[in-house]
Amino acid sequence: MKKNYFIISLLSVLFLIVISGCTKSESMSNISVKEDSKYVETFKELNLGVLQDYNFKLMNADKTWVNIWVEKYVDGKREAEPLAELSYGISPKKVAKGSIVFGMMNPDSEEPIVILNGPSVSVTPHKIEKLLSSVGASGWETVIGEEEVKLELGETYILGAYRVNEEPAIRTYDLQKEEELQKMINDDDVVLLLKLKISFSEFNQ
Repeated sequence: MKKNYFIISLLSVLFLIVISGCTKSESMSNISVKEDSKYVETFKELNLGVLQDYNFKLMNADKTWVNIWVEKYVDGKREAEPLAELSYGISPKKVAKGSIVFGMMNPDSEEPIVILNGPSVSVTPHKIEKLLSSVGASGWETVIGEEEVKLELGETYILGAYRVNEEPAIRTYDLQKEEELQKMINDDDVVLLLKLKISFSEFNQ
């Protein structure tokens, strides 16, 4: 009898572990680069600048808050205010899907234009000051690719980086590694980092 009770108890514990694991997996939000984005193709065809389009799936959208912002670094130092930012949350839907779009129109001009959109929310495209007086090389560095990345609450994620140098070449860095990321920030003249963070809303705490 004791043996049967032990087996039943063990099976119950294993069942709870499996259920808990499935629930955690299903509650994960995720993001990936959108393949064949018409917006990205349009930018390329018209030579408007650089644009990145992401698929974004947010679980527990009715209880969470999303922050997306662009940090600017000049000569290794971060500027106090984000170049662009947006926040949204507490959706009427439990699961929300959409696009996150970041772009730089005419990035090498006297007045580049920043584009930042989220699912059903956007920042009005606005002009910024010239990124660098003399541009030798510039380009977009992808951190999040076409493979889905699971996003955890409270974690800050770098989606990509736009880099500008006076020198005619740009080195390659592994931005998944903190030391490589910091080296890039220190080495490049201007770096823009696109970041994202998901948090539980204070109204649900």
